[in-house]
Amino acid sequence: MTINRLLARTSLGPEEIRLLNEAYKRALRGLHLVDRNDPLTEMVAKKIIEVSQGGINDPAQISQRDIRAIALSISASRSSCFRFIITRPFV
Repeated sequence: MTINRLLARTSLGPEEIRLLNEAYKRALRGLHLVDRNDPLTEMVAKKIIEVSQGGINDPAQISQRDIRAIALSISASRSSCFRFIITRPFV
């Protein structure tokens, strides 16, 4: 699992790792990501770790914040792509 590879580099204990794994699984389900090879799963894992460093320990809260952050990132990147497309003249 992507998050385990990232967590291996940390000094977190087994209980903290278990909670982050739970948050990661919840976030993947919430984002409907089933392909663990999808690059977005690594983005989710990194965001889970980042959110947890803010002092939140509840997997449900971590995953909810992660899903919101990912959704905002996707929305922002799509809108900037859309602006690029509509401002370019057709050739």
